[in-house]
Amino acid sequence: MESRKSEASTLELSPPLRTGWLERIFKLSLHGTTVKTELIAGLTTFITMAYIIFVNPNIMADAGIDHGAAFVATCIAAALGCLLMGLYANWPVGLAPGMGLNAFFTYTVVGTMGYNWETALGAVFVSGVLFMFLTFSRIREWLLNSIPVSLRFAMGAGVGLFLGLIGLKTAGIVVDSPATLIKLGSLREPGPLLAAICFLMIAMLSYHKVFGAILISIITVTLAGWGLGLVHYEGIMSAPPSLAPTWMAMNVAGVFNVSMISVVLAFLFVHMFDTAGTLMGVAQRANLVNADGRIENLSRAMKADSASSVFGAVVGVPPVTSYVESAAGVAAGGRTGLTAVTVGVLFIAAMFFAPLAGMIPAYATAGALIYVAMLMMGGMAHIEWDEATDSIPAIVTAIMMPLTFSVADGIALGFITYVALKAGTGKYKEISVSLWVLCAIFIAKFIFL
Repeated sequence: MESRKSEASTLELSPPLRTGWLERIFKLSLHGTTVKTELIAGLTTFITMAYIIFVNPNIMADAGIDHGAAFVATCIAAALGCLLMGLYANWPVGLAPGMGLNAFFTYTVVGTMGYNWETALGAVFVSGVLFMFLTFSRIREWLLNSIPVSLRFAMGAGVGLFLGLIGLKTAGIVVDSPATLIKLGSLREPGPLLAAICFLMIAMLSYHKVFGAILISIITVTLAGWGLGLVHYEGIMSAPPSLAPTWMAMNVAGVFNVSMISVVLAFLFVHMFDTAGTLMGVAQRANLVNADGRIENLSRAMKADSASSVFGAVVGVPPVTSYVESAAGVAAGGRTGLTAVTVGVLFIAAMFFAPLAGMIPAYATAGALIYVAMLMMGGMAHIEWDEATDSIPAIVTAIMMPLTFSVADGIALGFITYVALKAGTGKYKEISVSLWVLCAIFIAKFIFL
């Protein structure tokens, strides 16, 4: 009788899912979490990053890609990335096409450089394969460590400035001018005014830590546009549009010419450093750092991220990357890959809301672009401003991205400036072998192309 009571009490004390398949896959009890907590965390992360469902198709459409196909590709790529991150790396991180990189894809590679979007997708595919190669080898650590910290932060900030300029231009807040290149647009027009309201609304709601601030603001401004007759109602749900226009459409052969080297490197470097920074930041918040300082499953998380970019190019989107918004889900208690899997399932469900995505006007997504741009510029605070040989190349990198309307050219000019200043001031030891090689490649690009 006593032994039966002992067995019953043991069963009562055991977590209900300890022997379940979710427990075996995600090790929930080991990470001190539950299924309910993970599901709530996944929903939280999804809502904070769901704006990409509306923003990315609009940017891709400017490159000539079918809006419906871009919408489905965005959802599928994000879902695949999240499922891979959750099931393989067991990390609570959501993935989707990267902000900033999508603008570089459309407005620089396609718009300024004149390549078609199929070749641009080819560059995304090649950079993803290179990222996978680096991730599966020790070269990744060597490359990450050899690139100066100041330039890493500057690249993120520069992409933010570039993205901000795109948002301002899309909204009509800044317009072209024959006399001064750019000038302030008319704030009497509803588009620029609603974009500015969207940006300010996101900033205020985010300050007060309102759940889903970006998504709430985009939908609110869209409803305001609908009330003013600027947006036409097209329904809420429907069968997903066809993915055929973008499926396997990348032109890999077109990437193999000298002029595309800087494009591939730009995709690679920005993606790699952005991913490393995001994953390390989320790892700290999710208590994934061991007592000896090592980050649990970091290598697997990097592999999942890099593989997601390859899959993303196949379906038709720019590099898929880990989202810093995942920190919101971690704050809600997410600790395992079940959070990421939940995000992935929600992205799959989102495919059935194509009419809603098609209703979102450009000025609503522009407000979100401007706000995200401000967040990305925060990395400049970590630069050593008292050391001119670090700060000046960082400024060149960040400023030249929007001024040349090219992430690739900004990176190239920043690297050349860094090597030139370090060499000119006798600080040769601070110039790694990889920096000398990259500097030579970038100089050759400017001379011969």
